Amino acid sequence: MNNINQLLVQAQAAHDAADWSSLMQYLQQMILKEDSTNPEIVKNREYLLELALSILDMGDFQQRWDIAKVLIQLGNVAIPRLIEILEDEDAEEEVRWYAVRILGEFQHPNAIAPLVQLLKSAENQELKEMAAAALGQMDTLAIAALSELLIEEDTRLLAVRSLSYIRRTETIVPLLSVVQDSQATVRVAAIESLSSFHDERVPPILINALNDVAATVRRAAVQGLGFRPDLCETLDLVARLQPRLHDLNEDVACAAAIALSRMACDEAAQHLFQVLISPQTSLKLQLEITRALSWLGNSSSLEYLQQALNQSSLETLWQEIVTVLGRVQQPQLSIIATEILLEMLESKHPATEITNIKSAIALSLGQLGRLQAIEPLILLLADPDAQVRLHAIAALKNLAPEVAHQQLQQLANDAALTPDLQQGVAIALAEW
Repeated sequence: MNNINQLLVQAQAAHDAADWSSLMQYLQQMILKEDSTNPEIVKNREYLLELALSILDMGDFQQRWDIAKVLIQLGNVAIPRLIEILEDEDAEEEVRWYAVRILGEFQHPNAIAPLVQLLKSAENQELKEMAAAALGQMDTLAIAALSELLIEEDTRLLAVRSLSYIRRTETIVPLLSVVQDSQATVRVAAIESLSSFHDERVPPILINALNDVAATVRRAAVQGLGFRPDLCETLDLVARLQPRLHDLNEDVACAAAIALSRMACDEAAQHLFQVLISPQTSLKLQLEITRALSWLGNSSSLEYLQQALNQSSLETLWQEIVTVLGRVQQPQLSIIATEILLEMLESKHPATEITNIKSAIALSLGQLGRLQAIEPLILLLADPDAQVRLHAIAALKNLAPEVAHQQLQQLANDAALTPDLQQGVAIALAEW
Protein backbone atom coordinates (compact mmCIF):
# COMPACT_ATOMS: atom_id res chain seq x y z
CA MET A 1 0.00 0.00 0.00
CA ASN A 2 1.54 3.30 -1.02
CA ASN A 3 1.81 6.29 1.32
CA ILE A 4 -1.28 8.11 -0.02
CA ASN A 5 -3.52 5.05 0.26
CA GLN A 6 -2.28 4.41 3.78
CA LEU A 7 -3.03 8.02 4.76
CA LEU A 8 -6.51 7.74 3.20
CA VAL A 9 -7.27 4.69 5.36
CA GLN A 10 -5.97 6.48 8.47
CA ALA A 11 -7.97 9.61 7.61
CA GLN A 12 -11.19 7.61 7.24
CA ALA A 13 -10.57 5.90 10.58
CA ALA A 14 -9.99 9.27 12.27
CA HIS A 15 -13.19 10.60 10.67
CA ASP A 16 -15.21 7.61 11.87
CA ALA A 17 -13.84 8.10 15.39
CA ALA A 18 -14.61 11.87 15.25
CA ASP A 19 -10.89 12.45 15.93
CA TRP A 20 -10.74 15.80 14.16
CA SER A 21 -7.19 16.58 15.30
CA SER A 22 -5.77 13.41 13.73
CA LEU A 23 -7.90 13.83 10.63
CA MET A 24 -6.49 17.34 10.25
CA GLN A 25 -2.94 15.99 10.41
CA TYR A 26 -3.60 13.32 7.77
CA LEU A 27 -5.25 15.82 5.42
CA GLN A 28 -2.44 18.31 5.87
CA GLN A 29 0.12 15.62 5.16
CA MET A 30 -1.65 14.55 1.97
CA ILE A 31 -2.72 17.90 0.58
CA LEU A 32 -0.18 20.39 1.87
CA LYS A 33 2.97 18.24 1.97
CA GLU A 34 2.49 15.73 -0.85
CA ASP A 35 2.50 16.56 -4.56
CA SER A 36 -1.05 17.82 -5.30
CA THR A 37 -0.76 16.39 -8.84
CA ASN A 38 -0.27 12.87 -7.45
CA PRO A 39 -2.78 10.67 -9.35
CA GLU A 40 -4.12 9.21 -6.09
CA ILE A 41 -4.81 12.68 -4.69
CA VAL A 42 -6.41 13.84 -7.95
CA LYS A 43 -8.58 10.70 -8.09
CA ASN A 44 -9.72 11.14 -4.48
CA ARG A 45 -10.13 14.92 -4.52
CA GLU A 46 -13.93 14.79 -3.99
CA TYR A 47 -13.50 12.33 -1.12
CA LEU A 48 -10.80 14.50 0.47
CA LEU A 49 -13.12 17.48 0.12
CA GLU A 50 -15.83 15.67 2.12
CA LEU A 51 -13.34 14.85 4.86
CA ALA A 52 -12.14 18.47 4.98
CA LEU A 53 -15.69 19.79 5.12
CA SER A 54 -16.42 17.48 8.07
CA ILE A 55 -13.74 19.37 10.02
CA LEU A 56 -15.24 22.69 8.93
CA ASP A 57 -18.58 21.44 10.22
CA MET A 58 -17.50 19.74 13.46
CA GLY A 59 -14.06 21.08 14.38
CA ASP A 60 -13.16 23.76 16.91
CA PHE A 61 -12.19 27.33 15.99
CA GLN A 62 -8.49 26.56 15.43
CA GLN A 63 -9.23 23.42 13.39
CA ARG A 64 -11.62 25.39 11.19
CA TRP A 65 -8.95 28.05 10.74
CA ASP A 66 -6.36 25.44 9.73
CA ILE A 67 -8.66 23.50 7.40
CA ALA A 68 -9.12 26.64 5.30
CA LYS A 69 -5.61 26.15 3.85
CA VAL A 70 -6.46 22.56 2.94
CA LEU A 71 -9.70 23.56 1.20
CA ILE A 72 -7.93 26.25 -0.80
CA GLN A 73 -5.24 23.81 -1.83
CA LEU A 74 -7.90 21.36 -3.05
CA GLY A 75 -8.78 23.96 -5.67
CA ASN A 76 -11.99 25.06 -7.38
CA VAL A 77 -13.70 21.73 -6.63
CA ALA A 78 -14.43 23.20 -3.16
CA ILE A 79 -16.25 26.32 -4.42
CA PRO A 80 -19.74 24.84 -5.07
CA ARG A 81 -19.81 23.16 -1.65
CA LEU A 82 -18.66 26.33 0.10
CA ILE A 83 -21.39 28.29 -1.68
CA GLU A 84 -23.93 25.74 -0.43
CA ILE A 85 -22.77 26.35 3.14
CA LEU A 86 -22.83 30.11 2.60
CA GLU A 87 -26.45 29.94 1.38
CA ASP A 88 -27.64 27.57 4.13
CA GLU A 89 -29.42 29.81 6.62
CA ASP A 90 -29.76 26.87 9.04
CA ALA A 91 -26.00 26.28 9.15
CA GLU A 92 -24.00 27.44 12.16
CA GLU A 93 -23.04 31.12 11.77
CA GLU A 94 -19.35 30.44 12.41
CA VAL A 95 -19.26 27.75 9.72
CA ARG A 96 -20.89 30.15 7.24
CA TRP A 97 -18.38 32.84 8.26
CA TYR A 98 -15.50 30.48 7.44
CA ALA A 99 -17.08 29.47 4.13
CA VAL A 100 -17.30 33.14 3.16
CA ARG A 101 -13.72 33.80 4.23
CA ILE A 102 -12.40 30.84 2.23
CA LEU A 103 -14.39 31.84 -0.86
CA GLY A 104 -12.70 35.24 -0.75
CA GLU A 105 -9.32 33.50 -0.88
CA PHE A 106 -10.30 31.71 -4.11
CA GLN A 107 -10.97 35.00 -5.95
CA HIS A 108 -13.24 33.12 -8.35
CA PRO A 109 -16.01 34.86 -10.37
CA ASN A 110 -18.52 32.12 -9.43
CA ALA A 111 -18.37 33.29 -5.82
CA ILE A 112 -19.29 36.91 -6.52
CA ALA A 113 -23.07 36.55 -6.94
CA PRO A 114 -23.57 34.44 -3.76
CA LEU A 115 -21.42 36.86 -1.77
CA VAL A 116 -23.36 39.84 -3.09
CA GLN A 117 -26.63 38.14 -2.19
CA LEU A 118 -25.35 37.42 1.31
CA LEU A 119 -24.36 41.05 1.67
CA LYS A 120 -27.93 42.02 0.81
CA SER A 121 -29.80 39.47 2.90
CA ALA A 122 -27.72 38.38 5.90
CA GLU A 123 -28.90 39.56 9.30
CA ASN A 124 -25.66 38.73 11.08
CA GLN A 125 -23.40 41.81 10.92
CA GLU A 126 -20.14 39.84 11.23
CA LEU A 127 -21.21 37.65 8.33
CA LYS A 128 -21.99 40.71 6.21
CA GLU A 129 -18.64 42.30 7.04
CA MET A 130 -16.80 39.12 6.10
CA ALA A 131 -18.74 39.01 2.82
CA ALA A 132 -17.67 42.61 2.17
CA ALA A 133 -14.04 41.70 2.88
CA ALA A 134 -14.28 38.60 0.66
CA LEU A 135 -15.65 40.67 -2.22
CA GLY A 136 -12.84 43.14 -1.69
CA GLN A 137 -10.36 40.30 -2.23
CA MET A 138 -11.92 39.60 -5.65
CA ASP A 139 -10.04 42.61 -7.02
CA THR A 140 -11.41 44.04 -10.29
CA LEU A 141 -13.73 41.04 -10.78
CA ALA A 142 -16.14 42.40 -8.16
CA ILE A 143 -16.15 46.13 -8.97
CA ALA A 144 -19.23 46.00 -11.22
CA ALA A 145 -21.25 43.97 -8.70
CA LEU A 146 -20.20 46.23 -5.83
CA SER A 147 -21.04 49.35 -7.83
CA GLU A 148 -24.60 48.07 -8.19
CA LEU A 149 -24.82 47.64 -4.41
CA LEU A 150 -24.10 51.37 -4.05
CA ILE A 151 -27.60 52.06 -5.37
CA GLU A 152 -29.32 50.50 -2.35
CA GLU A 153 -29.11 52.41 0.93
CA ASP A 154 -28.99 49.21 2.99
CA THR A 155 -25.92 47.84 1.23
CA ARG A 156 -24.14 51.08 0.34
CA LEU A 157 -21.80 51.29 3.34
CA LEU A 158 -20.61 47.68 3.07
CA ALA A 159 -20.19 48.09 -0.68
CA VAL A 160 -17.95 51.12 -0.12
CA ARG A 161 -15.91 49.19 2.42
CA SER A 162 -15.58 46.31 -0.03
CA LEU A 163 -14.40 48.68 -2.74
CA SER A 164 -11.85 50.11 -0.29
CA TYR A 165 -10.15 46.70 -0.17
CA ILE A 166 -9.60 46.87 -3.94
CA ARG A 167 -6.60 49.13 -4.53
CA ARG A 168 -7.42 49.83 -8.18
CA THR A 169 -8.11 53.13 -9.92
CA GLU A 170 -11.27 51.53 -11.36
CA THR A 171 -12.88 52.00 -7.92
CA ILE A 172 -12.48 55.80 -7.99
CA VAL A 173 -15.57 56.50 -10.13
CA PRO A 174 -17.99 54.42 -8.01
CA LEU A 175 -16.52 55.89 -4.82
CA LEU A 176 -16.89 59.44 -6.16
CA SER A 177 -20.58 58.74 -6.69
CA VAL A 178 -21.20 58.52 -2.92
CA VAL A 179 -19.03 61.31 -1.49
CA GLN A 180 -22.19 63.44 -1.08
CA ASP A 181 -24.26 60.58 0.37
CA SER A 182 -26.81 61.40 3.06
CA GLN A 183 -25.15 58.92 5.44
CA ALA A 184 -22.06 60.39 7.10
CA THR A 185 -20.60 56.89 7.58
CA VAL A 186 -20.74 56.34 3.82
CA ARG A 187 -19.08 59.70 3.14
CA VAL A 188 -16.31 58.88 5.63
CA ALA A 189 -15.68 55.42 4.15
CA ALA A 190 -15.58 56.83 0.60
CA ILE A 191 -13.22 59.68 1.52
CA GLU A 192 -10.89 57.40 3.47
CA SER A 193 -10.69 55.04 0.51
CA LEU A 194 -10.23 57.81 -2.06
CA SER A 195 -7.45 59.34 0.04
CA SER A 196 -5.20 56.41 -0.81
CA PHE A 197 -5.16 57.39 -4.50
CA HIS A 198 -2.87 60.06 -5.95
CA ASP A 199 -5.43 61.02 -8.56
CA GLU A 200 -6.32 64.55 -9.65
CA ARG A 201 -10.03 63.91 -9.06
CA VAL A 202 -9.53 63.29 -5.33
CA PRO A 203 -8.05 66.50 -3.77
CA PRO A 204 -11.04 68.73 -4.73
CA ILE A 205 -13.33 66.23 -2.99
CA LEU A 206 -11.18 66.31 0.16
CA ILE A 207 -11.04 70.10 0.17
CA ASN A 208 -14.81 70.32 -0.17
CA ALA A 209 -15.24 67.81 2.69
CA LEU A 210 -13.23 70.03 5.05
CA ASN A 211 -16.47 71.94 5.66
CA ASP A 212 -18.79 68.93 5.92
CA VAL A 213 -21.45 69.14 8.63
CA ALA A 214 -20.24 65.84 10.12
CA ALA A 215 -17.07 66.00 12.21
CA THR A 216 -16.10 62.46 11.20
CA VAL A 217 -16.12 63.50 7.54
CA ARG A 218 -14.08 66.66 8.23
CA ARG A 219 -11.54 64.55 10.13
CA ALA A 220 -11.25 62.04 7.27
CA ALA A 221 -10.72 64.90 4.80
CA VAL A 222 -8.05 66.50 7.00
CA GLN A 223 -6.24 63.19 7.34
CA GLY A 224 -6.42 62.58 3.59
CA LEU A 225 -4.94 65.97 2.75
CA GLY A 226 -2.28 65.45 5.41
CA PHE A 227 -0.85 62.68 3.24
CA ARG A 228 -0.48 65.03 0.27
CA PRO A 229 2.34 67.45 1.25
CA ASP A 230 3.33 67.30 -2.43
CA LEU A 231 0.26 69.50 -3.10
CA CYS A 232 1.00 71.96 -0.29
CA GLU A 233 1.92 74.91 -2.50
CA THR A 234 -0.28 74.06 -5.49
CA LEU A 235 -3.47 73.88 -3.40
CA ASP A 236 -2.35 76.19 -0.57
CA LEU A 237 -3.04 73.39 1.89
CA VAL A 238 -1.69 75.23 4.94
CA ALA A 239 -4.30 77.97 4.51
CA ARG A 240 -7.02 75.37 3.94
CA LEU A 241 -6.08 73.20 6.93
CA GLN A 242 -5.40 76.02 9.40
CA PRO A 243 -9.09 76.80 10.13
CA ARG A 244 -9.61 73.21 11.22
CA LEU A 245 -7.22 73.84 14.15
CA HIS A 246 -10.15 75.84 15.56
CA ASP A 247 -12.73 73.15 14.78
CA LEU A 248 -15.36 72.72 17.48
CA ASN A 249 -14.62 69.00 17.40
CA GLU A 250 -11.38 68.28 19.25
CA ASP A 251 -10.56 65.19 17.17
CA VAL A 252 -10.74 67.22 13.96
CA ALA A 253 -8.49 69.90 15.45
CA CYS A 254 -5.94 67.25 16.55
CA ALA A 255 -6.01 65.70 13.07
CA ALA A 256 -5.38 69.17 11.60
CA ALA A 257 -2.31 69.58 13.83
CA ILE A 258 -0.87 66.29 12.56
CA ALA A 259 -1.71 67.17 8.94
CA LEU A 260 -0.02 70.57 9.23
CA SER A 261 3.08 68.95 10.70
CA ARG A 262 3.45 67.02 7.44
CA MET A 263 3.55 70.25 5.42
CA ALA A 264 7.03 70.92 6.88
CA CYS A 265 7.07 74.69 6.45
CA ASP A 266 7.47 77.76 8.67
CA GLU A 267 3.92 78.94 7.92
CA ALA A 268 2.49 75.72 9.33
CA ALA A 269 4.70 76.04 12.42
CA GLN A 270 3.47 79.58 12.99
CA HIS A 271 -0.20 78.57 12.87
CA LEU A 272 0.44 75.67 15.24
CA PHE A 273 2.27 77.91 17.73
CA GLN A 274 -0.50 80.50 17.79
CA VAL A 275 -3.04 77.85 18.76
CA LEU A 276 -0.62 76.21 21.21
CA ILE A 277 -0.29 79.35 23.35
CA SER A 278 -3.95 80.35 23.15
CA PRO A 279 -5.68 80.15 26.58
CA GLN A 280 -8.76 78.74 24.81
CA THR A 281 -6.90 75.67 23.54
CA SER A 282 -7.65 72.37 25.31
CA LEU A 283 -4.82 70.43 26.91
CA LYS A 284 -5.36 67.49 24.54
CA LEU A 285 -4.90 69.75 21.51
CA GLN A 286 -1.91 71.50 23.09
CA LEU A 287 -0.19 68.16 23.54
CA GLU A 288 -0.97 67.14 19.95
CA ILE A 289 0.38 70.45 18.65
CA THR A 290 3.52 70.00 20.75
CA ARG A 291 4.15 66.66 19.07
CA ALA A 292 3.27 68.15 15.67
CA LEU A 293 5.83 70.94 16.08
CA SER A 294 8.52 68.39 16.91
CA TRP A 295 7.63 66.40 13.77
CA LEU A 296 7.74 69.47 11.51
CA GLY A 297 11.48 69.15 11.30
CA ASN A 298 12.69 72.75 11.08
CA SER A 299 14.45 75.13 13.46
CA SER A 300 11.52 77.54 13.77
CA SER A 301 9.28 74.78 15.11
CA LEU A 302 11.77 74.05 17.91
CA GLU A 303 12.09 77.75 18.68
CA TYR A 304 8.31 77.89 19.03
CA LEU A 305 8.49 75.02 21.52
CA GLN A 306 11.05 76.99 23.52
CA GLN A 307 8.74 80.01 23.54
CA ALA A 308 5.89 77.81 24.70
CA LEU A 309 8.07 76.57 27.58
CA ASN A 310 8.55 80.16 28.72
CA GLN A 311 4.97 81.34 28.14
CA SER A 312 3.05 78.40 29.58
CA SER A 313 2.65 77.45 33.24
CA LEU A 314 1.18 73.99 32.59
CA GLU A 315 3.34 71.22 34.06
CA THR A 316 1.88 68.60 31.69
CA LEU A 317 2.80 70.75 28.70
CA TRP A 318 6.30 71.39 30.02
CA GLN A 319 6.87 67.65 30.39
CA GLU A 320 5.59 66.91 26.86
CA ILE A 321 7.84 69.57 25.32
CA VAL A 322 10.87 68.21 27.16
CA THR A 323 9.99 64.66 26.03
CA VAL A 324 9.50 65.49 22.33
CA LEU A 325 12.72 67.52 22.24
CA GLY A 326 14.55 64.35 23.22
CA ARG A 327 13.11 62.55 20.17
CA VAL A 328 14.55 64.97 17.61
CA GLN A 329 16.81 63.01 15.26
CA GLN A 330 18.15 65.38 12.60
CA PRO A 331 21.74 66.28 13.63
CA GLN A 332 21.32 70.05 13.16
CA LEU A 333 18.04 70.11 15.04
CA SER A 334 19.41 67.93 17.86
CA ILE A 335 21.91 70.72 18.57
CA ILE A 336 19.04 73.22 18.97
CA ALA A 337 17.01 70.81 21.11
CA THR A 338 20.01 70.21 23.38
CA GLU A 339 20.58 73.96 23.78
CA ILE A 340 16.92 74.48 24.75
CA LEU A 341 17.12 71.80 27.46
CA LEU A 342 20.46 73.05 28.80
CA GLU A 343 19.06 76.59 28.89
CA MET A 344 16.21 75.28 31.08
CA LEU A 345 18.72 73.88 33.57
CA GLU A 346 21.02 76.93 33.52
CA SER A 347 18.21 79.48 33.88
CA LYS A 348 16.51 77.40 36.57
CA HIS A 349 13.25 77.31 34.66
CA PRO A 350 10.31 76.64 37.04
CA ALA A 351 9.90 73.23 35.39
CA THR A 352 13.29 72.17 36.80
CA GLU A 353 11.81 72.32 40.30
CA ILE A 354 9.60 69.34 39.40
CA THR A 355 11.24 65.93 39.81
CA ASN A 356 9.52 64.19 36.90
CA ILE A 357 10.38 67.00 34.47
CA LYS A 358 13.98 67.25 35.63
CA SER A 359 14.27 63.48 35.12
CA ALA A 360 12.73 63.86 31.66
CA ILE A 361 15.30 66.57 30.82
CA ALA A 362 18.09 64.17 31.76
CA LEU A 363 16.67 61.36 29.63
CA SER A 364 16.14 63.66 26.65
CA LEU A 365 19.70 64.94 26.85
CA GLY A 366 20.88 61.33 26.87
CA GLN A 367 18.84 60.55 23.76
CA LEU A 368 20.05 63.59 21.82
CA GLY A 369 23.67 62.44 22.04
CA ARG A 370 25.38 65.85 22.21
CA LEU A 371 28.62 65.83 24.23
CA GLN A 372 28.04 69.32 25.65
CA ALA A 373 25.33 67.73 27.84
CA ILE A 374 27.82 65.57 29.78
CA GLU A 375 28.87 68.22 32.32
CA PRO A 376 25.30 69.42 33.08
CA LEU A 377 24.22 65.78 33.49
CA ILE A 378 27.09 65.15 35.92
CA LEU A 379 25.93 68.18 37.94
CA LEU A 380 22.49 66.54 38.20
CA LEU A 381 24.18 63.72 40.17
CA ALA A 382 24.15 66.13 43.14
CA ASP A 383 20.36 66.45 42.99
CA PRO A 384 18.65 65.62 46.30
CA ASP A 385 16.12 63.37 44.52
CA ALA A 386 17.23 59.80 43.85
CA GLN A 387 15.02 59.54 40.75
CA VAL A 388 16.77 62.49 39.11
CA ARG A 389 20.21 61.03 39.95
CA LEU A 390 19.29 57.63 38.45
CA HIS A 391 17.98 59.24 35.27
CA ALA A 392 21.15 61.34 34.99
CA ILE A 393 23.26 58.18 35.28
CA ALA A 394 21.14 56.42 32.63
CA ALA A 395 21.47 59.46 30.35
CA LEU A 396 25.26 59.56 30.72
CA LYS A 397 25.49 55.85 29.86
CA ASN A 398 23.30 56.37 26.83
CA LEU A 399 24.98 59.54 25.61
CA ALA A 400 28.70 58.67 25.68
CA PRO A 401 29.52 55.93 28.21
CA GLU A 402 33.32 55.92 27.79
CA VAL A 403 33.75 59.71 27.85
CA ALA A 404 31.34 60.12 30.77
CA HIS A 405 33.00 57.33 32.75
CA GLN A 406 36.41 58.90 32.23
CA GLN A 407 35.19 62.30 33.48
CA LEU A 408 33.53 60.71 36.50
CA GLN A 409 36.77 58.94 37.42
CA GLN A 410 38.65 62.25 37.23
CA LEU A 411 36.02 63.96 39.40
CA ALA A 412 36.13 61.18 41.98
CA ASN A 413 39.52 62.51 43.10
CA ASP A 414 38.48 66.17 43.08
CA ALA A 415 38.35 67.39 46.71
CA ALA A 416 36.79 70.68 45.61
CA LEU A 417 33.46 69.02 44.80
CA THR A 418 30.48 69.57 47.06
CA PRO A 419 29.66 66.62 49.32
CA ASP A 420 26.43 65.99 47.39
CA LEU A 421 28.23 65.85 44.07
CA GLN A 422 30.99 63.68 45.50
CA GLN A 423 28.39 61.22 46.69
CA GLY A 424 26.54 61.37 43.33
CA VAL A 425 29.76 60.68 41.38
CA ALA A 426 30.55 57.73 43.67
CA ILE A 427 27.08 56.28 43.16
CA ALA A 428 27.38 56.75 39.37
CA LEU A 429 30.74 54.94 39.24
CA ALA A 430 29.31 52.11 41.33
CA GLU A 431 26.40 51.82 38.88
CA TRP A 432 28.62 51.72 35.78
